Amino acid sequence: MSLLRKVSAVWARIEIVFATVFVGAIAALILLNVVTRALDRSIYWVDEAAIYAMAWMTFLAASSSIHYGHSVAVSLLVDFTPPGTGKIITRCADFCVFLFAVAMVFFCWRWYRPDALIAAGLDVGAFQKDTFNFIYAEPTTLRINKAWIWLVMWFFSFGMLLHSVANLTSGLDSERTVKSMGPVQ
Repeated sequence: MSLLRKVSAVWARIEIVFATVFVGAIAALILLNVVTRALDRSIYWVDEAAIYAMAWMTFLAASSSIHYGHSVAVSLLVDFTPPGTGKIITRCADFCVFLFAVAMVFFCWRWYRPDALIAAGLDVGAFQKDTFNFIYAEPTTLRINKAWIWLVMWFFSFGMLLHSVANLTSGLDSERTVKSMGPVQ
């Protein structure tokens, strides 16, 4: 197993651990919401926190699914082609995922504009004035900045890029095989 594949595996395990933590947080927040509503003492920020936990869980698990090969896929074409052709089709799909990951990293960079923030001397007001980008000023009802919540997009994009590069650089015949459930009956 290549070093890149090992790094991808470690990153995927970390993503799964954190996604699992967020699953527990979602369950706890929903239970808290049910109890406080039953006691007529609703806590206004619980719904929003559960939504953010669900978003983080979803994006982290989606990224790790690329490493594990558990992404949703239509394998009909692969199922009805010879194994060598199926591997080529899988490689083309991996390349499409890689292109999407590169685009996501680019869009995250354009969204957060860390270069412009640094150029503004980390002054959010000057950054907003120069770029008309208010990402660092949008608050949530949790009284934290939405930029912190949206950081999951960076983790998702990085993980997807790492996993897709690891998939592309792994040998066509050794480390990865096309996962097929067989022909549809």
